[in-house]
Amino acid sequence: MTLQQIYYLTEIADAGSINRAAEKLFLSQPALTNAVKEAEEELGFRLFNRNSRGISLTPDGTEFLARARELHQQYELLMDRFGASRQIRQRFSISTQHYSFVTQAFANMTRRFDTNEYQFSVLETRTNDVIRNVISGKSDVGILYESSFNHRFLSKIFREELLEFHPLIECNAYVYLYKDHPLASLDAISFEELQPYPCIQFDQGEDSSAFLAEEILSDRDYPRVIKTSDRATNLNLMRSIQGYTLCSGIISRDLNGSDYVAVPFREDRHNKNQTMRIGYIFKKGTVPNDLMLHFLEEIERCLSAERTAG
Repeated sequence: MTLQQIYYLTEIADAGSINRAAEKLFLSQPALTNAVKEAEEELGFRLFNRNSRGISLTPDGTEFLARARELHQQYELLMDRFGASRQIRQRFSISTQHYSFVTQAFANMTRRFDTNEYQFSVLETRTNDVIRNVISGKSDVGILYESSFNHRFLSKIFREELLEFHPLIECNAYVYLYKDHPLASLDAISFEELQPYPCIQFDQGEDSSAFLAEEILSDRDYPRVIKTSDRATNLNLMRSIQGYTLCSGIISRDLNGSDYVAVPFREDRHNKNQTMRIGYIFKKGTVPNDLMLHFLEEIERCLSAERTAG
């Protein structure tokens, strides 16, 4: 199977229709259909289910395309670095769960370097994408957290994919909400007191396992849940509908402002607190270069500043 065929298959999966993918790729529908048939014959299993509304991936197709995307991304990275049309700039990329202090650290780091000579990227994304981006080489480092709840699940992935996890800070759960929320003035907030209000959680897509959730205490049964995909929407919902989220309590005030507060979570006999270990992952055997070392230095500085302010 060629890289071109893999590219066609990923475009079809993204479009959800061979016809739409053919239009985007400027190919005929029969030619693309034939490419799928040849790929399925070579693999020995069906990649797509066909129906009147379009196509969807089979379980085998989902697993295959996840790996195939990584392979194609590796190819694109190689061409960006060594191809004839490459731009001679050092690249540094970060994938992270939705942490404002990471964005602040990234911004501080980029001020030290001439962006004409470096290609920087920071991707706030789903947990599984943070991991996959580091595995594929799309990102040099990933930022996420582990706890007693998800430790075994994540450790298995890290071990199988040859990744290293390095903790940066440990913290307990906080309730993050708008300053005028009815619970904002409390010294601590219990799970029972949160029941009347919607819990805002970051959507993890098809990988919606509680082990991949970005929020601490994700194994609890929340009666009202709203899923979002970005921090700005979270903040708007906290303000407009008295929503809340559970987090580390480490918030960049420079980015998020002073209109939101983090109140300690009060545990009880049935709802124990958990310790979050926020850290970074990279491929085993990686020797951090200057860019990564400067970034990690800025992360430590931001965490230290937030601890002092808190």
